[in-house]
Amino acid sequence: MDKSKALASLAALAHPIRLDAFRALVVAGETGLTPGALVDMLGVAYAKLGFHLKDLAEAGLVTSEQSGRHVIYRAVYPQMNALLDYLTENCCEGGACELSPARRKC
Repeated sequence: MDKSKALASLAALAHPIRLDAFRALVVAGETGLTPGALVDMLGVAYAKLGFHLKDLAEAGLVTSEQSGRHVIYRAVYPQMNALLDYLTENCCEGGACELSPARRKC
């Protein structure tokens, strides 16, 4: 990942609704979530959520897929992992780093 993609990802995550939506999609896994489910979980207006999902999609952090009458949103794990790798590539002065238990699972 280059700096411009990292900045786009970080900018997309730099809003409470987008961060909460992304985290919910990460937890949901490959099953993903509908916008209606996210609205219920996050307590935001449907129209407002759509705007934020669009920003996450433009940054490459989420994808959407039509499934019958519903749209399913999913986190893009390779993009998330690339951002984490970019942020930590020089950590611990180039030596092995102790990752948190949550990060080891990615």
